[in-house]
Amino acid sequence: MRRYWCAWAWTGGDDAPVEADVVIEVGSDGRIASVTPGMAAPADAERLPGLTMAGLANAHSHAFHRALRGRTHGDGGSFWTWRERMYEVAGRLTPDSYHRLARAVYAEMALAGITCVGEFHYLHHDRVGVPYADPNAMGAALVAAAADAGIRITVLDTCYLSGGLSAEGGHTPLDGPQLRFGDGGADAWAARVDAFRPQGDHARVGAAVHSVRAVPAAQIPDVAAWAEAREVPLHVHVSEQRAENTACQAAYGRTPTALLADSGALGPRTSLVHATNLTDADVSAIRAARATVCLCLTTERDLADGIARTGDLVAAECADGTGPAALSLGTDQHAQIDMFEEMRGAELHERLRTGRRGTLALSSLRAAATLHGHASLGWGPATSAEAGTLIPGARADLVTVGLDSIRLAGLDPARASDAVVFAATAADVRHVMADGRWIVRDGAHLTIPDTARELDAAIADLYASASRHH
Repeated sequence: MRRYWCAWAWTGGDDAPVEADVVIEVGSDGRIASVTPGMAAPADAERLPGLTMAGLANAHSHAFHRALRGRTHGDGGSFWTWRERMYEVAGRLTPDSYHRLARAVYAEMALAGITCVGEFHYLHHDRVGVPYADPNAMGAALVAAAADAGIRITVLDTCYLSGGLSAEGGHTPLDGPQLRFGDGGADAWAARVDAFRPQGDHARVGAAVHSVRAVPAAQIPDVAAWAEAREVPLHVHVSEQRAENTACQAAYGRTPTALLADSGALGPRTSLVHATNLTDADVSAIRAARATVCLCLTTERDLADGIARTGDLVAAECADGTGPAALSLGTDQHAQIDMFEEMRGAELHERLRTGRRGTLALSSLRAAATLHGHASLGWGPATSAEAGTLIPGARADLVTVGLDSIRLAGLDPARASDAVVFAATAADVRHVMADGRWIVRDGAHLTIPDTARELDAAIADLYASASRHH
């Protein structure tokens, strides 16, 4: 048994305040054995100054998008022109280069307090769409990368079958870099994923429908049924852009959310990513299904996606009798990897949309980044608290945020949660433990100590490989 004395800790349920002098005991099984507030530091306890909270869950990641940071944000155009730049990067990766890039990206996440990631994975085959000798080599590279970085991963293996919806309402074939995304059909996708056996207790597999643009309606039920039969998460990009809604209406006479509901793909294990352009009926359907909405605020503002109707989705009471949807958070294209920015963004975007302050309580923002994020990735339902909270029996994921930076100078320690959510950044993370094992100490990654250099080299080699390839 190891003991840690936390100067301040943000611990349990939705209404739990920040408490002082908290002793956390961690067992050899990597789980929390006890949490005792108001206790003098035992002689054998390691002292953790600052605020300690549960590990953060990044519920939506495209690891390879990290190679675009700083290269696209000042451009004009739209989501659709940005997507062409993204496809160029997607076309360059191999299992080896993907592993090298992803391990550095996941180490960057660990430095930001992230202990679990949901990787929305559709880079399945080689550059021309031919399966590797191991058809799941790219997924295995991600699993190995997460192990190297010391974090857990849910590989959300993504069905991606068409290039998009045309203006006339039909699906276009995969083309160019998209060829490596496709399995030919939902049955072939399912057969490949069934053969995927990730190595390590840190990895699980879920399912994803890329979008209603990329999977024809007739095949969405097959993906949903596969996920339901295995009781695993199902994630979908939904209504990220208005053009997607327009194309879906032209093709099917319904919104993307309605199409998913009619296809059996909208339920309590479903996470709808972005959902920035919803109708009233969409909001009601999501609430009725008790689905999760995954907001990726730094990406949504960068790509001009829109502002989600967050307050409508989470309102405690609604005239139609539906309950609130859950929220999770992701960093998506990794314009930033900073879950504190995502947390406050969820509330600040809603303030801009409504002109009101305080729609989302601090406990709700924390739950989105911890409990609900982990639950949406299949690491236990929020009700059983397998991860994302500091209570006995939960996984020992500890994130200690320093309270001594210029950003947090002058805070009231009793309201440290306010300061951390609304003023802290990833740079304030001092120590990170995942499953009872330290992976970050004093702001440095223990197994990838020069993360910046490794990330820089992986991205430089990726772009150099394009020159060699051509």
